[in-house]
Amino acid sequence: MLHIIAGKHRGRKLTPLSGGNVRPTAGRAREAIFNILAHAAFARRPVYEDAIVLDAFAGSGALGLEALSRGARFVSFMERDRTARAVLGANIAALSAARQTAVLSADALRPPRASAPASLVFLDPPYAEDWAAPALIALAAAGWLLPDAIAVVELSAKRDLEPPAGFIRLDERRYGAAKIMFLRYSAATAAAGAATGRS
Repeated sequence: MLHIIAGKHRGRKLTPLSGGNVRPTAGRAREAIFNILAHAAFARRPVYEDAIVLDAFAGSGALGLEALSRGARFVSFMERDRTARAVLGANIAALSAARQTAVLSADALRPPRASAPASLVFLDPPYAEDWAAPALIALAAAGWLLPDAIAVVELSAKRDLEPPAGFIRLDERRYGAAKIMFLRYSAATAAAGAATGRS
């Protein structure tokens, strides 16, 4: 069962995606993610409060909608699959959240220019694909990350991620088959790295 864990929509059911290739973030891992975002030493207050959020590889939208329930100001969902977008749209409608959300038919590896740059980004690519680093680079280049944005990346526990230029590893946890990484984006560091690469 997929449901909102906490906040103003606590307990509300969400429609999950179905199919053999679908792997929604487990409820235990999702709750742990938000506990860390609420109490992390790397933030002065809960990261999701009044945040502009990007939920890339959005699927059913559970991560972004959880953030919205807990006080995020606005969530952009990026999902290229038509079936997933239909489920996502139904979940947004079920929470009457259309005014606080935007659904983009887009690929996080080739994103459009940012319409709502985010202070909090959820990135949950398929476990079988090594897409996390390329997606982070592409999203940053397209302007989707505000300075000092926090990126939460879910990977297979068997995989590792070397943070791309401009991203600093803050924390890392494992929950069953999942590895959750928390990164901070620094536009200045990214620019310095790009300048070094050109020299």
